[in-house]
Amino acid sequence: MTKATRLWAATAPRVLALLSLTVFSAAAQQITLQIDPAKTSVKFTLGDALHTVHGTFQVEHGAFQFDPTSGKVSGEVVVNARSGESGSGMRDRKMHKEVLESERYPEISFRPDMVEGAVAVQGKSSVKVHGIFRIHGVDREIDVPVDVEIAAARWTATIHFTVPYAKWGMKNPSNLFLRVDDSVQIDLEATGNTVPHNGTAHDSGQ
Repeated sequence: MTKATRLWAATAPRVLALLSLTVFSAAAQQITLQIDPAKTSVKFTLGDALHTVHGTFQVEHGAFQFDPTSGKVSGEVVVNARSGESGSGMRDRKMHKEVLESERYPEISFRPDMVEGAVAVQGKSSVKVHGIFRIHGVDREIDVPVDVEIAAARWTATIHFTVPYAKWGMKNPSNLFLRVDDSVQIDLEATGNTVPHNGTAHDSGQ
């Protein structure tokens, strides 16, 4: 046995052990955040000449996989465009038919890809998230501020951003008797389960 062979035989177990530990540590840093649609709300606010219109949308599903070390994030949250309502049947029909065209484009989604800022794996953080926002059948890059709190079993996040729908090619429903802003404010309050690396979700009810 040569000297090089003896040296490799002596060091190989430690090298392999170190590599295994490195891979395990990297995987252990991964955090999966599942959205609970029943406890997540999407609210919109649209100003007009007489008063402010408030409404809601319903989340269909969503989950994110996040690496705190690199800041990379994947997954998506999907909103049912046809669920939008503001309390006025006439106004909502106009919104769905002329602005959102929700029968043709039934989903609104956001697919994050990068987090700017440090996220505490336990506790509160304020960061900026970059991703792709899809509405009216078109993908657009956006950056949104996010306040997030992560615990062992649950997580919560609040997001506020503006959608310049008229600038993005959707119809402004203003007419002779109605004048509304050409941008709408969106507030998302999300919550759900955290999922450990073994893929078993925590149940906050236990």
